[in-house]
Amino acid sequence: MTNRRILVLVRDGHVPPLTLDGVTEDELTPWKAEFDVCETLRRLGHDVLPVGVYDDLAPIREALRDFQPDITFMLLEEFHGVVTYDFAVISYLELMQQPYTGCNPRGLLLSKDKALSKKVLSYHRIPTPRFAVFPYGRKTHRPKKLSFPLFVKSVIEDASFGIAQASIVHTDEALAERVAFLHDKTKDDVIAEQFIEGRELYVGVVGNTRLTTFPAWEMDFGKMPDDVARIATRTVKFNRKYQEKHDITTRAADDLDAATADRISKICKRVYRALSMSGYARMDLRMTSEGGIFVIEANANPNIEYGEDFSESAEVAGIDYESLMQRIINLGLSYKAAWMAT
Repeated sequence: MTNRRILVLVRDGHVPPLTLDGVTEDELTPWKAEFDVCETLRRLGHDVLPVGVYDDLAPIREALRDFQPDITFMLLEEFHGVVTYDFAVISYLELMQQPYTGCNPRGLLLSKDKALSKKVLSYHRIPTPRFAVFPYGRKTHRPKKLSFPLFVKSVIEDASFGIAQASIVHTDEALAERVAFLHDKTKDDVIAEQFIEGRELYVGVVGNTRLTTFPAWEMDFGKMPDDVARIATRTVKFNRKYQEKHDITTRAADDLDAATADRISKICKRVYRALSMSGYARMDLRMTSEGGIFVIEANANPNIEYGEDFSESAEVAGIDYESLMQRIINLGLSYKAAWMAT
């Protein structure tokens, strides 16, 4: 293995320390992924420089000039607080002829826009729930083809932003109220899709042209009350006290038969290719009690901190965390960006 100079782009304020000496768990949580990645890359023998970025490209330009990295590890999820601008940062790296990890600009742009990505998936006949987009600043009118219950969420925000039990609506009045709430909160369009009752599955995919899927992971909603929807709200995903109270966890969906697992893998690879993705991604699926599989969304550059779903499923597939980080580096180095052909 060749030792590399690796520039790691993180959000400003999330540059991790060299050690965790004296760091509390609460202090660690916001930048645990950044620490895990940097620490592991150093342990692999690489020369690592983490740089914090918020609303200025100058730190990136200076690091490229002075550090001269072999590759940039992309952990930046937004620019100037806008989550859809991550593709612009990657575009800048391509303009600077700099190899990078994770997804290419086109794949980021397509996958981050839930409405656009669903249109692409529908064109390719990949099963996804029926949906409608409610533009910001317009009144809410539900298409007749869209039947209740509906799941209402932001078109662009991720990490369960704005998702709560109130996101599941059963009437036009509740739909209009939730859309208005998200319009006000995000100042952007809102999407409502038919709610698929069933199991919530997450599948990791890695590769550029030759793709590998990891074993399906499942959100186990534990002992949540019977009168609430089994959805991954922000509380379910991030509130540890709530998780412990209701025994909520994620785990390997190891009861899937071989045929179902193979079908899920093939669907996820089709999504990855349809959305022009590269590097690594996580597919969020719903599987009905009858075995129907629906793609909810595709997540480019998902959370890869140690012990989270993506890295845990890789471990089940026989890829330990160090090997996973090295594979991500190798995929970035081997990705054929357009500038390489000039």
